[in-house]
Amino acid sequence: MSKSKSKNQKKNRLQANHLQEESFATVPHSFVFHRGLIGKNVSQLVLDMRRIMQPFTAEAMKVKKKNVLKDFVSIAGPLGVTHFMIFSKTPHTLSMRLARVPRGPMLHFKVIKYALVKDVISSLKRHRMHEQQFTHHPLLILNNFGVEGMHVKLMATMFQNMFPSINVHKVNLNSIKRCVLLNYDPVSQEVELRHYSLKVVPVGMSRGVKKLMQERFPNMNKFEDISELLMKGANLSESEAELDGDHNITELPQACAGRGNMASQQSAVRLTEIGPRMTLKLMKIQEGMGDGDVLYHAAIFKTEEELQEILNRKEAQLKEKDARRKKQAQNVAEKLAKREQHKNKSLEGIKRKREEEEDSEVEDPGVQGDKVPVVESDDEAEYYRQAVGQEPEEGMFPPPKKRRAPREHTGSFARGNKFHGKSPREGGHGRSPGGNAPGKHFRDRDSRSPKDHGPPRHFKDGGNHQKGGKKFEGSPRPFGQKSGFVGKSFGAKKSGDGGNKFRGKGGATGGKFGQKNKAGFKSKGDGGKSGFKKGPGAGAKQRKGRK
Repeated sequence: MSKSKSKNQKKNRLQANHLQEESFATVPHSFVFHRGLIGKNVSQLVLDMRRIMQPFTAEAMKVKKKNVLKDFVSIAGPLGVTHFMIFSKTPHTLSMRLARVPRGPMLHFKVIKYALVKDVISSLKRHRMHEQQFTHHPLLILNNFGVEGMHVKLMATMFQNMFPSINVHKVNLNSIKRCVLLNYDPVSQEVELRHYSLKVVPVGMSRGVKKLMQERFPNMNKFEDISELLMKGANLSESEAELDGDHNITELPQACAGRGNMASQQSAVRLTEIGPRMTLKLMKIQEGMGDGDVLYHAAIFKTEEELQEILNRKEAQLKEKDARRKKQAQNVAEKLAKREQHKNKSLEGIKRKREEEEDSEVEDPGVQGDKVPVVESDDEAEYYRQAVGQEPEEGMFPPPKKRRAPREHTGSFARGNKFHGKSPREGGHGRSPGGNAPGKHFRDRDSRSPKDHGPPRHFKDGGNHQKGGKKFEGSPRPFGQKSGFVGKSFGAKKSGDGGNKFRGKGGATGGKFGQKNKAGFKSKGDGGKSGFKKGPGAGAKQRKGRK
């Protein structure tokens, strides 16, 4: 049984919340804000007006300088806001605008004078204002708005639509705690705004009895009998006395909050002003959100001809704006078409280029007519014959250089190793330091065996040697120069030294091994000819004789 009861409670609660949300969405909502610099007092007036419009307004809305009216209009739709109340100030006047969102109209009021909530409360001996009063919307009272005139009727309709409507048959009297009075003066054409707190008290009893019915019991230490309190009403302040009459006494249709307020009993409705106050004057009514035609102006009157001229000018502006919009749309369409055409053309070019690259039978652009295409070759003379069609002159191109095989390093350059007689590094030109025959081996004077120094180190000769018996691994020959190598020998300081890398400062060939060059030979630097001839082959030939 308890579970079913809890389920029913949850269901009723959800249904009540749903109905409350629907009712909240159907009532009008408002934004109260300012534009521009307004000062401290006007800022407080904006906050006081938000208190009047509670609970269906944005109480803590923040406004920045960079915000424009379009920003508020754009967010008004999703939030369900229907009205704007905008305050602005100039050096001479303070104005207030009421606008219906999103299509207007907009009413421009001039604030002639105003008073803040704190000013009104400070003038009263006893004020009655608490937070529970602002949980329900106020009751709107319009006075003297039945005057003939289009602007008066529109103004009254605007004020009525700003507050939720009340169904007199279903209204709960306990929800009416405040009222807003708008009084129109036909002579001065001014509107007075007042804000009151509403209280219902029973009538037909003495003040003493009313005092006993309050929550706080009165102080009776000076009374000898309770009858003094009931009959005389002694020890009561003058501010507690209320002048009730036919103007505020009515019969309650239902029980109301407060002791003694019973249904079908007479009670008095008392009002206490809680502020703010404002005196407004309508200046003009404008279509739209401040950018449409002026429907009414309090200071400027125009004839029918002037109004017709304004309408014609407005139509011409609308036509011109429509023509500019069409032209802009046409320009955008043309730009898009050109862009699409350029894109297709680029894609075709890319596709054509890929096809040419993939096609292997495409004609060589270097072939002209019936000529044979020039084939790149490492031989300069052959390239000259193909390009020019003539034989090159003698000595124009050096003979091609033969490539040598890479050197094979079979051992280290440790002291006492045997070296091949053909190696150009020892400076002997294929001969041993002691004048041995080519191809012979040499070793140090000491009695150590070759095994102590590791295996002999051999060098392969590429075939070409510089004068002086040194191998050259330098740069290629310059154009038009005869075959020959220029530069220092490998490991030699001068061209005539023989270029022995292991020779000491004294000129000995085997100085590093302690052996002098007694049976040496003359090099080109000594006035003799080289003991080697150029030519292909794995080794160098020995010269025939010596001078």
